[in-house]
Amino acid sequence: MSTAQQTHVNPAPPYVETAPYGYVYLGFRADPPSRIPLVLPSSRRRAALRRCQDLVRRLQELDEVRTATVYRAIAIQPSAVSPRFDVIVLIETTSPDTIATVQAAPAFGQLQADFVMTARNIRRLGDIDRSPAGTFLFNHFTSDDPDRALRYFDSVAGWFSYDAEVDDIALLGPLAPAPYVFVNQVRLPGTLAGFLLDLMRPNFRNAVYRKMRANQIGFASIICTPI
Repeated sequence: MSTAQQTHVNPAPPYVETAPYGYVYLGFRADPPSRIPLVLPSSRRRAALRRCQDLVRRLQELDEVRTATVYRAIAIQPSAVSPRFDVIVLIETTSPDTIATVQAAPAFGQLQADFVMTARNIRRLGDIDRSPAGTFLFNHFTSDDPDRALRYFDSVAGWFSYDAEVDDIALLGPLAPAPYVFVNQVRLPGTLAGFLLDLMRPNFRNAVYRKMRANQIGFASIICTPI
């Protein structure tokens, strides 16, 4: 490994104040692909999406819910730590204290998610634009040392902001024990193809990937579109 690769320093991320809201991240394995990353059409997934949409509309009537969005996966990164969710629901509540009220609602129980993580926002770059035309990444990080994982994220977030021109990032830290030290929601700034090309550049390998390996960070992405 060259000296340049060993000492690569990313610019400091232009963080803004964290959001004061609560979050409930729900994952569903309706009909995920078993071997390929591409998520192909599925009648079981369509039924799951319709069901989630109906229940989410009911949750949106609660005073404690700011936003609730259903996402359909279009690609799932092959990874040993991937949760392989092909349907995701993200609920934003008025505060972390109101999460329990939302979870007690009948419509929430009827969602019957395969995975539920309550969370707060611990890092933020800009405001997430959840317009229906967007493409989103949900990045799942694993580590045996959450503090080290967060320091790693701080050391690489500047690359995504300046090199990949990503300005919508919300890092969700779990409020209770979870298999992921945090889940990062990213709205892609342009096309998915353009973002993937950025990840293939040597710059990404030096600035992000090698640091991830050095810090023993597990990582799995799910690429989604909102419904």
